[in-house]
Amino acid sequence: MVAADVRAGRHGGRVVTRFPPEPNGYLHIGHAKSICLNFGVAREYDGVCHLRFDDTNPETEDVKYVDSIIEDVRWLGFDWGEHLYFASDYFERMYAFGEHLIRMGRAYVDSASEAEVRAARGTVMESGRPTAYRGRTVAENLDLFRRMRAGEFGDGEHVLRAKIDLASPNMLMRDPILYRIRHAHHYRQGDAWCIYPLYDYAHPIEDALESVTHSLCTLEFENNRELYDWIVTSLPRGEGPDAIPQDSAPAQTEFARLGLDYTVMSKRKLLQLVEAGDVAGWDDPRMPTIAGMRRRGVTPEAVRTFCELIGVAKANTRVDIGKLEYAIRDDLNQRAPRVMAVLRPLRVVLTNWPAGRVEDIDAPYWPHDVPRLGSRTVPFSGELLIERDDFMEDPPRGFHRLVPGGEVRLRYGYIIRCDEVVKGDSGEVVELRCSYDDATRGGSADGRSVRGTIHWVSAPHAVRCDVRLYDRLFTAPDPEADDAVAFTALLNPASLEVMQDARVEPSVAACEPGARFQFERLGYFFADPIDSTPGKPVFNRTVTLRDTWTRQLSGQPSPGRPDRAGRGGAAARADGRGAVEPLRPEPVERSGALETLRARYEREHGITAEQADVLTRDAAIAAFYEAALSASSAPAAAVATWLVNELPRAARGAVDALPVGGAVLGEVVGMLARDELSSSAAREVLAELLERGGDAREIVERRGLRQLDDAAALAGLVDDVLAGNAPKVAEFRAGRAGLLGFFLGQVMARTGGRANPSVLRRLLEERLQER
Repeated sequence: MVAADVRAGRHGGRVVTRFPPEPNGYLHIGHAKSICLNFGVAREYDGVCHLRFDDTNPETEDVKYVDSIIEDVRWLGFDWGEHLYFASDYFERMYAFGEHLIRMGRAYVDSASEAEVRAARGTVMESGRPTAYRGRTVAENLDLFRRMRAGEFGDGEHVLRAKIDLASPNMLMRDPILYRIRHAHHYRQGDAWCIYPLYDYAHPIEDALESVTHSLCTLEFENNRELYDWIVTSLPRGEGPDAIPQDSAPAQTEFARLGLDYTVMSKRKLLQLVEAGDVAGWDDPRMPTIAGMRRRGVTPEAVRTFCELIGVAKANTRVDIGKLEYAIRDDLNQRAPRVMAVLRPLRVVLTNWPAGRVEDIDAPYWPHDVPRLGSRTVPFSGELLIERDDFMEDPPRGFHRLVPGGEVRLRYGYIIRCDEVVKGDSGEVVELRCSYDDATRGGSADGRSVRGTIHWVSAPHAVRCDVRLYDRLFTAPDPEADDAVAFTALLNPASLEVMQDARVEPSVAACEPGARFQFERLGYFFADPIDSTPGKPVFNRTVTLRDTWTRQLSGQPSPGRPDRAGRGGAAARADGRGAVEPLRPEPVERSGALETLRARYEREHGITAEQADVLTRDAAIAAFYEAALSASSAPAAAVATWLVNELPRAARGAVDALPVGGAVLGEVVGMLARDELSSSAAREVLAELLERGGDAREIVERRGLRQLDDAAALAGLVDDVLAGNAPKVAEFRAGRAGLLGFFLGQVMARTGGRANPSVLRRLLEERLQER
């Protein structure tokens, strides 16, 4: 679209975009997508992007949020130059435009009560009707509007409404409210104003005053576009402060917002987590905020790469968080030197090591990247620490690390054999007594090979440190899928594990805050910029070396990890529905054709390596997946995720035994992608299909599961719920923001859970802001 406009010479060939955050919370990864889009488009076409704060709501905004947003945008690598703006700087001009609309007969002051205004709007089947005040004269309206500004009236006594069309099929065009009275202190304007413009009025004015050419908004504003255009065309044009530039012609275009698995993207809900103490603050590394990701050790390059990977679309979908983790790993793999650390230490004594002897081993920082130079000295002594999980007394088949009587190679060091296991009073293994082969240092011995190599640190030389293992904040991919379940009930109790007895090799001890490392075999780690100091490091795990969650959900143990109670694997299911069986309990040797498919799926379908592994475990699973793809309009990654995560429980190890084929799964996932079904409804449909077969659409219609996303149809239910809960509405407007969940639940109950949550939430927020 932008390229076509530039070629056609529209806007004089100019490209001006804007990123317009409201300073009522910290930015999150969803905002990063919008930042990269708006600044990226401007950069690509030699244009400019404005950073503008839409600060029209004095009750929720704060300068601390302004400062954090400025820091986040700069951290992402974007610069607005001299184009930093605030909506509040336009308040005088917005007010003047309000008087202009009144003089033109396009706005009036309405003194009806909130309930009267709502009732007069009508319904989707019935036109609105004028209140008793719609016929006021221009002189009356100007007088009242000026007295509203002067502070003569209390909150809610009057509003300024546009006079458009009470019979419009677009409910937003039925005389929307432009100004409301709020006697509230503004963080920048102080007490200079007691009337504040609504966003739908302020936003197009700001774009017009700044001569924005392309106003890129998320899809929830699609119905607002008609009002946006009406306001722009109603404004006076010319020179001077009381007009917009003659050639200003901003146009609104919508794109899909980012929905990311295992996260919530509502600033209101993120604030709820902060205020309830469920997280340590806006910059908690478990949060999807840009500040949280920065403190976790994610780089701006990784965030920008992720935004490029997911692209821009017109349909709302959820993105597999594995894509974000892939972008982070790929970035850190190029910049993080490799070192050794032990998080859960188990003592190893080399019984045949000469007393007092310490060897210095030269270990490369980039062992698999020959052109990259650099190494460090690692001390080796007769007392070592290894990972507790690298030893098992009774190992399962395929365990290639240390066992009683077995041998392993120590990374860069010697081959050792476990000769004796020492246990404490409780029966726990506390020490291993081993012998080393002096001829095997660095793998130089002839004819000696062992299947396992493990990392280690020298016990006398290692530095104790705190290591924070961060995991996904929620246990469910879509914490908001079921409105009957509070999203906070799905918080992951294992999202943070602090290892206070971890040890790192001494070369890491003096690292500066902000240093990044790959702890070999453990993941990528970041020296916390606040809590870490040279000599006393504190490390945050940025990301694991591979996606272990897909393995857990498909029933495979994580590589090198036995299952832990309550920590995933086949032993637990995040949604409480029992263990998830693997599609194939025992992996089989792939044929050449399946191996080719596996590589292609991972390369072309935007899925993780673990998902590709599951989908090509045998020909029947691959054929099921191909049939699902052929029948679905959903992205390949969505089909793969549903097959891997939802099908195993029903398949019980054999997809060819199911009563339906892959095409049925593809149809269900396609309905979900088109917003015809909610995630919970899609699971209901799939459960019935897998139990007894049938037709997906027939089940949807018979059980009334189709999602309601018609805002006009839902508006009446919203109004009824608010009218029937007037005391709670008053409490919400007095500051109890948490009551929004109550209203959502009430409307959801009336629709049997079928209402589209995002549409419903927007309607509620719109109604609750009205007076």
